[in-house]
Amino acid sequence: MRKPMVAGNWKMNGASEFASLMSTQLNQHAASIGSVDVVVCPPTLYLAQVQNDAISYASAAQNVHFEEAGAYTGETSVAMLKDLGVEYVLVGHSERREMFADTDAVVANKVAAVIARSLVPILCIGESLEQRRNGEAFEVVKKQLLSALQAVTLKGGEVVVAYEPIWAIGTGETATPEQAQEIHAYIRSVLAAEISAQVAEKTRILYGGSVSAATAAELFSQQDIDGGLVGGASLKIADFKTICSAAADL
Repeated sequence: MRKPMVAGNWKMNGASEFASLMSTQLNQHAASIGSVDVVVCPPTLYLAQVQNDAISYASAAQNVHFEEAGAYTGETSVAMLKDLGVEYVLVGHSERREMFADTDAVVANKVAAVIARSLVPILCIGESLEQRRNGEAFEVVKKQLLSALQAVTLKGGEVVVAYEPIWAIGTGETATPEQAQEIHAYIRSVLAAEISAQVAEKTRILYGGSVSAATAAELFSQQDIDGGLVGGASLKIADFKTICSAAADL
């Protein structure tokens, strides 16, 4: 059985007081639902605070550089994240791909660097609205998935995949449970065919397209959806707790 995961991506939101309040609430709630891995992805500035406050949840960085060290102003290395005790790293988020030129090659380098340091990348993949309308959704997610994993050897559990249909991020639109399940099942089939059945069975695949308190339960009830990568709703403690509880009810 794959343990459900709910990861809250705060993006560029929050402050120290907000982080303290959320940490207190999440420690209490996550402790009551031990059947779910709860992960918090704050801005880098508050990552140490969130990690230090973590008792019942884990922390994740929103980004990382693949080099060990060097003249990379404004960047953070995997070694630095490991030094803080961070367990997970978002890699390949659509906003990083679109706004900051994280190409497939850059994503692959980041995935390899994260796994090499025994942290777990939460690898984000997904198609745009135009690509979906053109019937390219399967082709796009397969290319992004295999490109990102080309330089690593997997036995199962070293990576979490987050399917985020770009057309459903920040738009208020959500893929239907059937649409989401179809892509999740396809991603698992690609892992089975291209890597191994064991890796496919052990890999958690999260849905990351505007998950809300209202949609979480039905989405998470699908066979190949192992939880969610939550954006805006992770900034509302009541909603995020409801989403975590929906994952616990699987």
